[in-house]
Amino acid sequence: MEQRLLKQTAEEKKNVILLDIICFEYVLLEFQELLKWVYAPNDEFWQKRASAIEARKVLVNSISSGFLNYKDINEVVKYDEHIDNHNIEQLTAKLLFDLTRNTGFEVSKGSIGDCWIKSCCEWEYRMDNDICGLDYRRLTASEKMKSIFEGTSLKEKFQAAGLEGRCDNNF
Repeated sequence: MEQRLLKQTAEEKKNVILLDIICFEYVLLEFQELLKWVYAPNDEFWQKRASAIEARKVLVNSISSGFLNYKDINEVVKYDEHIDNHNIEQLTAKLLFDLTRNTGFEVSKGSIGDCWIKSCCEWEYRMDNDICGLDYRRLTASEKMKSIFEGTSLKEKFQAAGLEGRCDNNF
């Protein structure tokens, strides 16, 4: 009902365009560089979060190839034993949180980590042992936004909506 109302309202406005995106968390979850940014090469989280990493890989590959019945994917069911209680937005939010928790990239309900939105390493509470995959390739906030745009379905969705030229220099 909310989607129908949103669609109706958007159709009435000339300056509103709806994009076919699952949710914000899915955009970050599908980001090609996600794991390389969040985890340093020798980070123990690669092993500790192996099942979540595998579930992410299979889920993103399945959705990007058009298979949307995520509740039938073995790796996803193994990762989330309560899968029947979660819609795709809840599943992607949970998976993204599990992959990013206890890092500067943590994404949780209503909160996004400083490492997503600030230049490396402007994180005020960074400790000496806080390492990530960007320790040797520090990026500005603008470079991060461009990378996310280029490395997710956002670029394709914006192009399909005729918005591609509007994003190139506006980060």
